[in-house]
Amino acid sequence: MRFTDKVAIVTGGSLGIGEAAARAFAAQGGRVVIASRDPSRGQDAVERIEEAGGIAVHVATDVADERGVERLMETTLSRFGRLDILVNNAAVYVQGDVAATSATDWDRVIAVNLTGAFLGTKHAVDALAATRGVVINVSSEAGLVGIAGQVAYNVSKAGMIALTKSCAVDLAPRGIRVNCVCPGTTATPLVDAAVARASDPAAARRRLETIRPLGRLGTSEEIASAILYLASPEAAYATGAVLSIDGGYTAQ
Repeated sequence: MRFTDKVAIVTGGSLGIGEAAARAFAAQGGRVVIASRDPSRGQDAVERIEEAGGIAVHVATDVADERGVERLMETTLSRFGRLDILVNNAAVYVQGDVAATSATDWDRVIAVNLTGAFLGTKHAVDALAATRGVVINVSSEAGLVGIAGQVAYNVSKAGMIALTKSCAVDLAPRGIRVNCVCPGTTATPLVDAAVARASDPAAARRRLETIRPLGRLGTSEEIASAILYLASPEAAYATGAVLSIDGGYTAQ
């Protein structure tokens, strides 16, 4: 029960990696605020946590909207009185190289994936300083290497790594640690939807599996375990860390 009485916000916490992290925090005693745009799906995630004996609430939030992020922080502090952990996980994905990507798609991916993490961190700083808290940014293997046909996503995730390192340096004097996980392709609804759009979904999935040394996709629970480690007291000396969990993809 490493997180007893700790309060964690998980953006994009209603499905995939975010939901797995929210469930894991709650299972280890944490009180969880799930932030997502879909109230129905968010409430479903809350109910699954509560059925397992955990404590969670959902706050409908578009992380690209600054006022919405401010309301998320206000609601968290009003409900629980503190904030210990912020997981910036919310993300959208658009395929396309630089020629094929529209300016509208570019702006939306950067706004959600990168600016959302910036706004979340910015408006959580004072509350996290009071608890000597932690920020965990969920980047991607795509932030470490160029992956063909997804320029906006690659750039947004690389920016999250730079945001992590910059904030780690800036916020260390206030007692706030900032770390980053870089998942490889993981079996999540986001990935499933991208695979389903391929002309041959089965072949597309096999390719995702075989291009990595371990020969498989990751699971949401495996990524959640890394998030919890970096948020835990066991990692108290880690800030500015970038942890790859990608089946060996970026080691090649």
